[in-house]
Amino acid sequence: MTLTELPAVRTVDCHRLNAVPPDVFDSAEPVHLKGLVNHWPAVSVCKEPAAAVEYLSRFWSEKPVTAYVGNDEMAGRFFYNESFTGFNFKSGTTTLAEVCEKLIDTRRVAEHTFIYVGSTPVDQGLPGFRDQNDIHVPGDDALVNFWLGSSTRISAHYDFPDNLACVVAGDRRFTLFPPEQINNLYVGPVDRTPSGQAISLVDFAAPDPDRYPGFSEALAHASTCAMQPGDAIFIPSMWWHHVEAMSSLNLLINYWWLQSPDLLGLPATALLHAMLAVRELPERQRSAWQTLFNHYVFEADESVYEHIPEQGRGYLAPLTNESARRLLAELLNRLNR
Repeated sequence: MTLTELPAVRTVDCHRLNAVPPDVFDSAEPVHLKGLVNHWPAVSVCKEPAAAVEYLSRFWSEKPVTAYVGNDEMAGRFFYNESFTGFNFKSGTTTLAEVCEKLIDTRRVAEHTFIYVGSTPVDQGLPGFRDQNDIHVPGDDALVNFWLGSSTRISAHYDFPDNLACVVAGDRRFTLFPPEQINNLYVGPVDRTPSGQAISLVDFAAPDPDRYPGFSEALAHASTCAMQPGDAIFIPSMWWHHVEAMSSLNLLINYWWLQSPDLLGLPATALLHAMLAVRELPERQRSAWQTLFNHYVFEADESVYEHIPEQGRGYLAPLTNESARRLLAELLNRLNR
C-alpha cells in the first residue's frame, strides 16, 4: 500500500462554521476540518509566494528565528546524516525578512535549496498576525506557532499536546498513525533528534521493506489527509504524523494545548527516568516494577487507596496543587542525592 492509497481521515465541512465543532476536541482520532480558516485574510491573500511574503512583511519582527537549510541531496527530507552523528541540514539564526527573500528567490529554486522555519511563536515572530487570523481552541494558554518554508518532508513524530494545525499557504499531506504503531515505525534516538521529538527512520517516499519490514503493518493502520489553504486538522495527543509540504512556499499555524491540569509533571521526563532506573534491571525485577507501575499508575483507581484512612493516603490520593508540589519537591530531593 502506498501513501496515496491510504484511507482519508474523517472530514467535517467547516466552510460555514468558522469554528471547530465542540465534539471534535474529544475525538480519539484525527479529523480533517475542511475550510475551517478560509475566512482568515491571510488565506485569501497568500495564494502566491510573492503575495504571501508581502502580507507577512506587515507583521514580521526583527527578532531572530532559527532556520534550517539543506541542499539537493536531502530532497526536502530533514533528517540525520548517514552516520547518525549529526544531521543532513544546517541551522542558524536569521530574520524572517531574510527567510522570505530566500523563499521567493528563483535561484534557490534552481539550486534546489530547502529552507524551513519550524515551531516559532506567532506572537514573537509575527506580532499582530493573530489579530486578523485566529481560531478558538479549548486551552486558554495554548501555544500558537508558525511553520514556514519551501517544500519539505518532516518525519513521523508525535506531540504530547492536542494539536490543531491550520494551513495558510501551500498544499500539505499528513500521514497519521495511532500511538500503538510505534513498534512498526522504527523510531530513532530520543536524545539526538532533528527538532526535539524522536522520529521514525522510515523514508516514506521510498520505504525499505528489508530494513523496516513492520512498516507495512503500520500502513495498514494509517490514514491520510490532503490539505489545501484554509483547511485544518485536529491531531489528538500522541498520534504519530508525517508532514509533507508540497509547494514552493508553505505556511502553517498550529495550536498546542493540554487537557490535563497544570499541576501534573511531564510524562516524557518520567519516561527518561524509567530508562535510567528500570530498563536495565534483571528481567524478574522489571516484571515486578511493571506490576507496580500498572497498579499505581496505568490501572490506578480508588482501590489503590480506599482501604487507607483518608488522612493517611498521601500521594496515593488524587493529586491537589499542594500534594503535587510536595511530590515534586520530594522527587527533586531524591534526584539530587
